[in-house]
Amino acid sequence: MTYCVATLLEEGIVFLSDSRTNAGIDNISTFRKMTVFERKGDRVLVLMSAGNLAISQSVVSLLWADRATGDDDGPFIMDAANLYEAAQCVGRAIRTVHTRDAAALKEHGIDFSVSFILGGQIRGDRPRLFQLYSAGNFIEASAETCYFQIGESKYGKPIIDRMVRPETTLRDAAKCALISMDSTIRSNLSVGLPLDLAIYPRDTLALTQRRTIGADDEYFQMVRSRWGSALRSAFQDLPESPWG
Repeated sequence: MTYCVATLLEEGIVFLSDSRTNAGIDNISTFRKMTVFERKGDRVLVLMSAGNLAISQSVVSLLWADRATGDDDGPFIMDAANLYEAAQCVGRAIRTVHTRDAAALKEHGIDFSVSFILGGQIRGDRPRLFQLYSAGNFIEASAETCYFQIGESKYGKPIIDRMVRPETTLRDAAKCALISMDSTIRSNLSVGLPLDLAIYPRDTLALTQRRTIGADDEYFQMVRSRWGSALRSAFQDLPESPWG
């Protein structure tokens, strides 16, 4: 399993993904879940995946292949006129892999399970964020729902619900995403370091802020330590329960 989160803000978009993949407790590996399609000055598209790794890698491979060969059913991702068309490209790739592999997977008792988050900006369009499902269909983020999560989302959801709004700054949203990820890592062994963080400032049309966060990252370790201490302090400051 994995955990990915992206937040659409007035200032831009923050993306964060882990890199742990497991096929049982004795088979835990590291694979990147974030792919960037970029043409500086024209488009920045960030794609994050969760679910069956073989399926998600096949989808990404098709998207890179379409960059060179095109797609008779519509524009390929590097020629999409806007993020909606780019999401359609990802949806078509998902359905292509499903048509090719779903029956064989079912014979072996494996569900066709995959999900994606796609976000970024194409010149002439505003920054946009989409979540895509196994059927290739998708929904778009809005002011009311300005973030998406895929994978092990339940552990990191409360902090985002409490803290993030469209007017939240990129810096605060990045900090919140890291706390959300730390909460997930602490509660689920199938999510783990290293992390991939990408921050896209609105209208820049270039991904200038991207980093890999490992166990030795000083800022992430500070966030983990101080957040844990702050939670314990807040708990102790609450009045004792009148029951018990």
